[in-house]
Amino acid sequence: MAELLIPSAQQLIDGEWAAARDAGELRVTDPATGQTIQTVACAGRADVDDAVRAARRAFPGWAATSASERGRLLRRWSELIGEHVEDLARFEARDVGKPLSGGRMNIFITQGIIEYFAGAADKLTGVTLPTRTPDYLGYTLQEPYGVCAVILPWNVPAVLTAANVAPALAAGNTVVLKPSEVAPLAPFALAELARRAGFPPGVLNVLAGVGADAGAALTSHPGVNHISFVGSTTTGRAIMRAAADNLVPVKLELGGKSPNVLFADADLDVAIPAIVGSITENAGQNCYAGSRLLVEASIRDEVVERVAESMRAVRVGPWDADLDMGPLVNEAQYHRVLGFLEGAPAEGARLVTGGGPAQRADGGWFVQPSLFDGVDPRSRLSREEVFGPVLAVQEFSGARQAVEMMNDTDFGLLACIWTSDVSRALRLAQEVRSGQVSVNQFADAGVIGFPFNMQKDSGFSRGGGYAAMREYTQEKAVAVRLLDRSSVE
Repeated sequence: MAELLIPSAQQLIDGEWAAARDAGELRVTDPATGQTIQTVACAGRADVDDAVRAARRAFPGWAATSASERGRLLRRWSELIGEHVEDLARFEARDVGKPLSGGRMNIFITQGIIEYFAGAADKLTGVTLPTRTPDYLGYTLQEPYGVCAVILPWNVPAVLTAANVAPALAAGNTVVLKPSEVAPLAPFALAELARRAGFPPGVLNVLAGVGADAGAALTSHPGVNHISFVGSTTTGRAIMRAAADNLVPVKLELGGKSPNVLFADADLDVAIPAIVGSITENAGQNCYAGSRLLVEASIRDEVVERVAESMRAVRVGPWDADLDMGPLVNEAQYHRVLGFLEGAPAEGARLVTGGGPAQRADGGWFVQPSLFDGVDPRSRLSREEVFGPVLAVQEFSGARQAVEMMNDTDFGLLACIWTSDVSRALRLAQEVRSGQVSVNQFADAGVIGFPFNMQKDSGFSRGGGYAAMREYTQEKAVAVRLLDRSSVE
């Protein structure tokens, strides 16, 4: 088995690893130490142009490739990922700072996503339409857009690569992928395995560069036919403005402020570990992180005490120690989260546990899992995405107030409801303004092909399952009048 290495200061364009045009480099650092792991090429506008041109050249042949053959190549890609789980897990964990077990879990998820779309590639169909008389035939076709630009953040790079690239390729598009310059190693390694799997040159191109340069060049490029972006709401708005000039459709997965809504009849032994995990997994650096805990008044004191105890038990350390939580991804994110921790008491919140850096002799951007009670619904801690292991507790009385508080946010990504009353859970699931709802679990564990939907400032897209493939296709309607009757007379 060939060793999985990422060429230093290189990018994958038209099937080959090559240096950036301007020979610029990006330093990739270990968040646990601040030390450089590797350098990669820093793409500029000329490199983006090369990648888009390569994708455009490859598109006609790839779109004409049978769906079953596209699925075969995706399946081979998935198999190669399975052969390199440990290598990929180290890239993912060290790059972002998460524990090695978390990196390994993400690679298993990545493999599963690609395997799913390998099986789905030849099952994307249109529909036949009813007609007024037998003299007509109507049907629809699902066709690829062409060149898809995929721009990703740093928090779960391998999973997000699979979730966006695999359905695009399965549907017959070619892709130019720009992972975050903060954490590009796992996407680069996945691209190398795609190359080994036999994807034709130009079908998948990968380059790293800063958003203001390479990202802006990609989203405004006239050769791009579709844009998929995962990241902040502010950047999402900027990308929409750039895409408007070329009338390019945009798929946006943005921020979140997800509530865990905990009723008095919930099983706390199940709920509390999941709630703590929802804000400490990946050090809270997930768009769907359960950063708001809404607790029914009668159990508030017990819940706050138990959550605090659980958060104090979270073991914090570097990726290779494989504990419970790693550092924040870089110094900028570290100081941003500390700003929320320092400002919360001034807005009336009571610190229960945590509240500052988690000092370690080896350095790094570690913070303590932090819990605040009595958080004002109008405060920054309640309304803004922290993107760190910080949990804000608020109290409610009754289901009606719970719904109002769940919806009192600009975001609408995920809502989690904890209750043994099925009727209440289903009623709240209808009333909450969120793209996804989980009941008695956090997120979508156990449901295959669960759509990753969102509302409000969390963006708009249909991710996961067959809906994701339809995001990367455009529908064509065909109407036929059958003129020759002689063959049946």
